[in-house]
Amino acid sequence: MSGANSSSLTPEFFILNGVPGLEAAHVWISLPFCFMYMIAVVGNCGLIYLIGHEEALHRPMYYFLALLSFTDVTWCTTTVPNMLCIFWFNFKEIGFNSCLVQMFFVHMLTGMESGVLMLMALDRYVAICYPLRYTTILTNPVIAKAGLATFLRSVMLIFPFTVLTKRLPYCRGTVIPHTYCDHMSVAKVSCGNAKVNAIYGLMVALLIGVFDICCISVSYTMILRAVVSLSSSDARHKAFSTCTSHICAIVITYVPAFFTFFTHRFGGHTIPHHIHIIIANLYLLLPPTMNPIVYGVKTKQIRESVIKFLLGDKMGIT
Repeated sequence: MSGANSSSLTPEFFILNGVPGLEAAHVWISLPFCFMYMIAVVGNCGLIYLIGHEEALHRPMYYFLALLSFTDVTWCTTTVPNMLCIFWFNFKEIGFNSCLVQMFFVHMLTGMESGVLMLMALDRYVAICYPLRYTTILTNPVIAKAGLATFLRSVMLIFPFTVLTKRLPYCRGTVIPHTYCDHMSVAKVSCGNAKVNAIYGLMVALLIGVFDICCISVSYTMILRAVVSLSSSDARHKAFSTCTSHICAIVITYVPAFFTFFTHRFGGHTIPHHIHIIIANLYLLLPPTMNPIVYGVKTKQIRESVIKFLLGDKMGIT
């Protein structure tokens, strides 16, 4: 079967090559990824169920956390099952349109992840700076509209990726040295001019990533000013403690994101390609794996809800 249509230079399929240079170790590489994926699915689905089931968690902060968990579990599911098929069964072939669909969802959910973290920072700002008006400002309709706006922003900004990638001619072959269809990894296989793809990708990173980071920074600047002005040290500690889980989630998400972004564009000749691929996969797995753990350990209400759910019947708790 031919890998490309010679008249249109549009391939019928791509070959995802996994981690180049480490093909012999694919099975061993897959084990921690599989373990992390299982934790991510169980942890995030558990959080979503817990927030929906426990009335004590029916608050704006936990609704945003449920949205983050849904984004996380969907995000890693777009890539990990296919990646494990590559590692375990050598199923490297992916249809051209399927590759574009995967690329769209990976990047759309990346933007969604960043947007939800920004919304959670605004939630912490309202909770700490306007505690008496917290539930009246962040009503259910406002939360729903904020989530919808974040989703639509990601869809509208990421959809052109598929159009720009589909227009390119592919005459250099169909092998993509990656475990999933990343925008620039696919564009680099093309024999056409991918400069527009690179420029638009950078613009989207600025519109989503930099904008969200600026909003998060402004929110925490205002939070810091409000907390420092509190007279009681206990009140300051309590206010800061409500933000620690979110700060951990920000670090877990943005540090590997920046590493992946900058090494992909500026560190291609100094960092081995297999290191870049492994970090790119960790970037998609680390936040979904760690966020439920961080929030479960750091958030008292979630800890208590988990204990109540697990031991409720034995302790006579209803």
